[in-house]
Amino acid sequence: MISRIDLRGEALPEGSALRDLLPRAEFDVEAALEKVRPICEDVHHRGDAALIEYAEKFDGVRLDQVRVPAAALRRALDELDPAVRAGLEESIRRARLVHAAQRRTTHTTQVVPGGTVTEKWIPVERVGLYAPGGRSVYPSSVIMNAVPAQEAGVASVALASPPQKEFGGLPHPTILAACALLGVDEVYAVGGAQAVAMFAYGTESCAPANMVTGPGNIWVAAAKRYFTGRIGIDTEAGPTEIAVLADSTADPVHVASDLISQAEHDPLAAAVLVTDSPELAEAVEKELETQVAAAKHVDDRIAPALSGKQSAIVLVDGVAEGLRVVDAYGAEHLEIQTRDAAAVADRVRNAGAIFVGPWAPVSLGDYCAGSNHVLPTGGCACHSSGLSVQSFLRGVHIVDYTRDALAEVAHHVVTLAEAEDLPAHGAAIKARFGWKVPESK
Repeated sequence: MISRIDLRGEALPEGSALRDLLPRAEFDVEAALEKVRPICEDVHHRGDAALIEYAEKFDGVRLDQVRVPAAALRRALDELDPAVRAGLEESIRRARLVHAAQRRTTHTTQVVPGGTVTEKWIPVERVGLYAPGGRSVYPSSVIMNAVPAQEAGVASVALASPPQKEFGGLPHPTILAACALLGVDEVYAVGGAQAVAMFAYGTESCAPANMVTGPGNIWVAAAKRYFTGRIGIDTEAGPTEIAVLADSTADPVHVASDLISQAEHDPLAAAVLVTDSPELAEAVEKELETQVAAAKHVDDRIAPALSGKQSAIVLVDGVAEGLRVVDAYGAEHLEIQTRDAAAVADRVRNAGAIFVGPWAPVSLGDYCAGSNHVLPTGGCACHSSGLSVQSFLRGVHIVDYTRDALAEVAHHVVTLAEAEDLPAHGAAIKARFGWKVPESK
């Protein structure tokens, strides 16, 4: 069901050579880019009419309008299962606790007497959020995108989610209910690349946004790449990933269930166990067989995900070698199930989020840990962070110098400008002092 990669007995290679030995899903955004380009430009030129046409073509529904009526949001919340509402409210509460603490404050540094640089954090003005609507429904993704944007102080937040034939062309009612709970009242029944184009260009119904965030399929990722530079994006999210670094103390029941939990998302989802215990590897393989047989979504998601080239059990000589492997892999989600798990977790350099010990499974982070589950995939955790309040803030430097403070450093500025053969830069300094640079004190 799941393959093995044996890296024991030899010195592990460095850098890309080690990364190349590890499993990874194929996710060709560049190829998808050429297919989404005409869709995006069609939305640019025809606006809502194009969005309505694509809803009929891709989602099988004929819409009269793309904006979801306020009454539909209220109805979705009124009809929401009370237990689901309680779960969403607790998820929102915990996410707000964590994300409120991330808000950066203005800070002023006095460089010299009379010379200061202030870093001021300003939220983007308008954000478009995307909530997928394919194989599953993700109200949790609404929370993970909306809460940090709101805590950052974004003034205008809109959300798009694909129209559902089953619900009369509206997005899934649980998505709408989550929006109502969060106070997001601008919602559009638009999916895929066309949703990103709607936010990037704007249409008759939807004002353009400065930034688009939220997970989606390869077409959404390709559209984000297409518009990078015109709008800000969070990441080109690929298939979800879990890596588990475990030793002989790990419970194979826990490990197997956690691997399955991510395989449940998508046939391209990656599930990787890195261990120095052959006994644990064997026990996890047996547990996978037992637990998969009792699971839902086996044939269309779990089985192809676990048996695919992106999933494997990787055998290493020890936890130290395992750390090198997981750092090279740069997992979206990394569980540490070893002796002294907290100390091992502290040594990890590359991961979207780290889950420490047997009582912090990835599923907790998906919903109610308070952390954000919009995380870098495809090894991007080696250089990128997950979604946070900082994602929606821009740091702006405010430079304030007096005449004396500028005079003190003027000769250095002029010298450096001339060293770079940019004499006009130096002249801008000289002009302030009658073209004679003050002598340094």
